[in-house]
Amino acid sequence: MTSLSLTSPKPLSLSSRTFVLTPHHPHSFTLRRHPLKPPLSKPISANPSQQQQQQELYQPFRPPPPPLPPKFRSLDTPARLEVLTNRLGLWFELAPLIPALLQEGFSPSVIEQITGITSLDQNCFVVASQVRQTLTDPETLAFFENSGSEILYEIRLLSTSQRNAAARYLVENNSDAKAAQELARAIKDFPKRRGDKGWESFDYVIPADCLAFMYYRQALEHKNLSEQRTVALQQALEVAVSDKAKKRILGDLEGGEDSKDGVEDEGVVVPVVKMKVGEVAEAGTVVVFPVCKAEDGGKGVDDVPWECRSEGEFGVVVAEKGWSRWVVLPGWLPVVGLKRGGVVVAFRDARVLPWKANRWYKEEPILVVADRGRKEVVADDGFYLVLRSGDGGRGDGLKVERGLALKENDVKESLGTVVLVVRPPREESDDQLQDEDWE
Repeated sequence: MTSLSLTSPKPLSLSSRTFVLTPHHPHSFTLRRHPLKPPLSKPISANPSQQQQQQELYQPFRPPPPPLPPKFRSLDTPARLEVLTNRLGLWFELAPLIPALLQEGFSPSVIEQITGITSLDQNCFVVASQVRQTLTDPETLAFFENSGSEILYEIRLLSTSQRNAAARYLVENNSDAKAAQELARAIKDFPKRRGDKGWESFDYVIPADCLAFMYYRQALEHKNLSEQRTVALQQALEVAVSDKAKKRILGDLEGGEDSKDGVEDEGVVVPVVKMKVGEVAEAGTVVVFPVCKAEDGGKGVDDVPWECRSEGEFGVVVAEKGWSRWVVLPGWLPVVGLKRGGVVVAFRDARVLPWKANRWYKEEPILVVADRGRKEVVADDGFYLVLRSGDGGRGDGLKVERGLALKENDVKESLGTVVLVVRPPREESDDQLQDEDWE
């Protein structure tokens, strides 16, 4: 029987020492104590050559490449590179060759050196080909056969249904990659804008309405009657599709909702604008109108040219007949779209307007811009240019009257609908009109 003898003079303690068995007799062992070695401060590093080998063996995960077109499946690697180099196929057919080469160990930079296709184009081809596979409309697919990968790439983040609708819109409007990027951004951003002004008037399933709402939102960021606001609203109106969206944009384009100065009557506002010194010179867009005096009466309004337009490279203003009095105004919202029938009537003071007569600026000269194409008088809807009550015949004076007052007197037609009242520039800035100034 094998025996085990212990030569340690002290009891065993496992808390601070380690013990090793050493041979002492063919059938016995001696248990010896050894001091505990200090802990290692750093992990044992592998051989540098072994680390390098491990790094070379490691390859990042790459998803399996999409299936190759049948005509390319039997080709070896040099042949596939040759196909890419010489573009021997349609772009969406060549696209699956790129991830197949990446799976074989080629890097995008190496593929670029061999084939001449940049890394950016490689990514664009692959992603756009995947987007193209989700399209269902035959006409849209045919459009993207020979080109258009950069357009499809921009709509990659949209859902399948949104991609199809967006792609049809882009094809119908012959859009480029920049327009595609803008459309995709508008579609993705639309749900986040719930609760914004006018959001409910635009249709989310119509890509053009999403784009129109983006322009509409940008317009609201500019101050009322500014040129930037006008441009953005017109841009929104051009792309809007649904009737509800168009109605909403037109309401703002006509200056109805956001005018701070003016009179509101059943939702209709006639803006009153106080010009600033040098405002015409600083304006990016201007409009030109013929002017008649209020003392000229109805004949003066009738004699004014109906239309003036810009012609040629220099934008020379041409009128249908000669006229001696003209005014240049900034391209404000209410007047920028008034291309035919616009007339400006110069009044010596503001007493022709239906506001309180005890205001100190009652004798201030003003300009009234009217649309002669809209002569019908509608009750409680707007203000109209008419002859002074009680006067008749040639040389009658003019005034501005409410539609309700005209209806009460059985007046059905005016000389024109007032769209804007312009006050002269002054150095003072504390005399702005308030809504309560109107009766």
